[in-house]
Amino acid sequence: MSLSTAPLISAHELLVAWTVRTIRARYQQSILGWFWAIVQPAASVAIYSVVFTMVVPVETGGFPYAVFSYIAVVPWTLLSTSLTDMTGSLVGNISLVQKIYFPRQVLPVSAMTARLMDFGVAASLLVVLMVAYRTPFFPAAMVYLPLVLAVQLMLITGLGLACAALNVFYRDVQSLLVLVLQLWFYASPVIYPVSLVPENYRWLYYLNPMAGIIQGYRDILLTGAAPGLYLVNAGVISVLLLVAGQWIFHRYEPLFADII
Repeated sequence: MSLSTAPLISAHELLVAWTVRTIRARYQQSILGWFWAIVQPAASVAIYSVVFTMVVPVETGGFPYAVFSYIAVVPWTLLSTSLTDMTGSLVGNISLVQKIYFPRQVLPVSAMTARLMDFGVAASLLVVLMVAYRTPFFPAAMVYLPLVLAVQLMLITGLGLACAALNVFYRDVQSLLVLVLQLWFYASPVIYPVSLVPENYRWLYYLNPMAGIIQGYRDILLTGAAPGLYLVNAGVISVLLLVAGQWIFHRYEPLFADII
């Protein structure tokens, strides 16, 4: 079976409709609604700011820790929530998978695109923080940010498709993902700068694609600098994971209805 995205593109109307349905289902009975998209990263940053400015000070290159950490927490939240939703997307829609034919990629991919809306809402608070802390805004950010986001979305899509497919056969995948995300969080420069990693080991550290992605967001927004080779490394790894994730998904897609 082809690994192309043609089936997904042909079902773009269904993808949009299912994304909208997912967003409405998440917030239609919520009092705070979209505000929850800001609460989670904002609460995390508030805690980190207290710990890493008062208890264990972390050097951020002169940038306010709230801004420094929020820049990383928002994309990390996009990664963790997207992967969690994508992993359970097939099992959580058993009746659809069993009874109706449609490109099954729609379910995990729509779970990710729904989380993109949260990402956009949460990013609005970053603008407020940068204004409040008088952090300069660099026009170059508008050019480079879509590139970093594209790399991150390839990473999420590849991993999410693989996890969604494997979770159909092994329900332990969802529980294992929780542990992996916890370890991955501390292995990524979310609450600390890359400069704390010994220079001799940074090449190894950047094998973690989220390290390059987060550093890319920080360099662009805090200094206006173009992403370095670390983003190229993250891009290559993300593309490989995207191809692998698509292969795994398409390899096992014909079996989903029978196994679920």
